[in-house]
Amino acid sequence: MQTTALSPYAHLPRAYRDHHILASTVDAFGRAHWLLAERAPESEPYDAVVVTVEDDRHRTTELSAITARFPRFDALPDGGFVVAAARSRPSEQHVQVFDALGRVSWTFRVGDAIEHLLADESGALWVGYFDEGIFGDDPLSVPGLRRWGIHGEELWTHDWRADGEISDCYALNVHGTHAWACTYHLFSVLEIRPDRGTTVVRANKVHGAKALAVHGERVVFFSGYGENHDRFVNAELSDGEVRPRTTRRLTRPDGAGIGRRRRVVSRGPRIYVQEKPFTEWAVLDISAG
Repeated sequence: MQTTALSPYAHLPRAYRDHHILASTVDAFGRAHWLLAERAPESEPYDAVVVTVEDDRHRTTELSAITARFPRFDALPDGGFVVAAARSRPSEQHVQVFDALGRVSWTFRVGDAIEHLLADESGALWVGYFDEGIFGDDPLSVPGLRRWGIHGEELWTHDWRADGEISDCYALNVHGTHAWACTYHLFSVLEIRPDRGTTVVRANKVHGAKALAVHGERVVFFSGYGENHDRFVNAELSDGEVRPRTTRRLTRPDGAGIGRRRRVVSRGPRIYVQEKPFTEWAVLDISAG
């Protein structure tokens, strides 16, 4: 099978590589961020530092009194950050919003079992949930996919009656102020434009993808089950379906195979991939060629 190599994108400065990496992401504006502690936290709350890398320059932001043991993490347009515990009880305010100085400004909850937490260009938070939340006892997680305001207000909720049930939000792409998702068990592709009040649902035969990139009428899916962990599928969007065209293997920038332990972030035409030890981001940009 033919291969395509990722391109190098951003790396954690060497001075911080002895820190414990709690989480890492690439935000709505293409900036890479690492949430670091001096050592793995043994209890909560704990302090951490965010290292932000943009155009080969970096800056740091100290965050105090983080309560998330296994954090989901993203940056906000105003220079602040959001940190959320992936698992939570209904009584817990498990989302913390930090301002640009690293101070907690808001706390609220968005539901248990967060698979994806991505801020859009307006600062709203898109949250996709995995099955233990959707089928659990927290009503906030049941829809499978929601959009929240930065103060915890509900902005949009997936309507399973109209657009199909979500059992697990496998892949989520947030770009501008709208989103695409690929969800279990039918793996339909949802295109959500909350400003227009519309969700387009397209049938899809590509199963198991953990990331997707969209550019015009083109969509690319990355990953899959078993030996398809490094697969990517080129496809076209039509009115009612996704039409696969070619299948390839995605590799590291040096041509080596991609391992199974990695993080992925989907932003419009880009899929960012980070492998263990999680100090470097690479990118596939389908708008580049």
